[in-house]
Amino acid sequence: MPTPPLFIAVAGNIGAGKSSLARLLGERFSWRPYFESVDDNPYLADFYADMERWSFHLQIYFLANRFKCHKEIVESSESVIQDRSIYEDAEIFARNLYDIGKMTERDYTNYVSLFHVMMEYLKPPDLMIYLKANVDTLLRQIARRGRAFEQGIQRSYLEQLNHLYGSWIDSYRLGPLLIIESDDLDFVNNPVDLDFIIRRVKQSLPQMQLFES
Repeated sequence: MPTPPLFIAVAGNIGAGKSSLARLLGERFSWRPYFESVDDNPYLADFYADMERWSFHLQIYFLANRFKCHKEIVESSESVIQDRSIYEDAEIFARNLYDIGKMTERDYTNYVSLFHVMMEYLKPPDLMIYLKANVDTLLRQIARRGRAFEQGIQRSYLEQLNHLYGSWIDSYRLGPLLIIESDDLDFVNNPVDLDFIIRRVKQSLPQMQLFES
């Protein structure tokens, strides 16, 4: 019998290592990776320079792009792993911008309304992987990858995002959830750490027998 394709999402704060993990797991399990639109994002550099001016534009861009990707994923005939989920856009980033006064109540209300309409048409992931990292780890990895527009990110901004991530993960009920404590892991350079995560992923999926070597 043919097995339905899998939809895996990787969630986590800025600098947590989502793209790297999505790439590595995609290679290991032959899952097609969907990466977050960063380098071709027309708003990101402006946003980091003036969050209040560009927050709504940026979040609408991300929401539209991720909705398109999510729809393509659930309609795909192949298994897919996604770098950052659409849920994080609303539950973490838009919410944080509103909380810190960088998005107006009018814009935030309209954004959330649009998000909830979109959710009515989307199937959730078969597995949500959350890369949990403290702020020191995030700052170190942000500095290491060297994106110019990220170098001015404030510690307090990452701390607030981590707080919202914790609240969201605590209430996540859309499907299976795997939390990876990543502060002491180097899954990019250490095969032992990557194998640890691979074992955890297999254990989290009832279809794990499909991935036996």
